[in-house]
Amino acid sequence: MCQQRRSLLRQLSVLLVLVVGIVLDQRAVASAGAPPKYDHIVVVVMENHSFDQIVRPGAAPYLQKLAENGALFGNSHGVAHPSQPNYLALFSGSTHGIRDDGFHEIAAPNLAARLHAAGKTFSGYAEAGSPRKHNPWESFTDAKRAGKSLTEFPRDFTRLSAVSFVIPNLANDMHDGTIVQGDSWLKAHLGTYANWSRSHNSLLIVTFDEDDYRLENRIVTVFYGAGVKPGRYAERIDHYTLLRTIEDVESTAPLGSTVVRTAIGSIWQRK
Repeated sequence: MCQQRRSLLRQLSVLLVLVVGIVLDQRAVASAGAPPKYDHIVVVVMENHSFDQIVRPGAAPYLQKLAENGALFGNSHGVAHPSQPNYLALFSGSTHGIRDDGFHEIAAPNLAARLHAAGKTFSGYAEAGSPRKHNPWESFTDAKRAGKSLTEFPRDFTRLSAVSFVIPNLANDMHDGTIVQGDSWLKAHLGTYANWSRSHNSLLIVTFDEDDYRLENRIVTVFYGAGVKPGRYAERIDHYTLLRTIEDVESTAPLGSTVVRTAIGSIWQRK
């Protein structure tokens, strides 16, 4: 009996050490640092490619350059399949139970409405030919007016909204076109902003909606701009994590599942 008790105590001790380790690790990530306050955040969403497909040498030279000089997340994931639920998650903190790419009208809190309530602005820039399923603001009754043509993306970047989403069309988001085509589009349309962001307290986030239907749904996510410490980061993130980070930058209340996420804290340079 005494031997059984000693064995049980040892097992409990090991379990306690493991639990404490997990808690401390979570606290370490959370306490690494709150994200800085940015003047402008631009989020670009590409389509349907896995992490390995994009980081393969020579596959996407411009995006790889951004990753080399920014923060590349090696453990970033989409939250669902097919496309639309991922866009909804990134914009509203929930997939709203949607599991398709169909037409939906949603009356629910979302990023555009939260920013508006805080006296800030959101703009959704869609390239001509971008389908509704990729433009999440179009599915929310109080966010439709935030939608704009990509041709309206300002050349004077100081006129950008606090947060902007940029959505290429199917030929340029790597969905129908090639990786090289999408990568060239990214450089042509966001390269100047990316360079500008580093010296103008602004941020560029490039992510994907989902992978190519592998089990892990692992995608590329890159943060680039002012205050970003270059490197490859192993912390697990997803679209909810990205939204929670934006919410913390903008000091808005968490939406949906972002309540249980922690903003990215490991990549920021501290003065």
